[in-house]
Amino acid sequence: MRHLLENADGQDVAEYAVMLAVVLVIVLGMVRMIGTNASTIFSQVGSAIH
Repeated sequence: MRHLLENADGQDVAEYAVMLAVVLVIVLGMVRMIGTNASTIFSQVGSAIH
């Protein structure tokens, strides 16, 4: 048990996991925002053409 608490490798993995989670949240938010904006733009273009 003491070996696990003193091992720094686990801490590095946890830090990378947190950074990855933050990046994923940012990317998913951007994709969602772009998708909403793209849908609005396509609707406007379709209305203008029709």
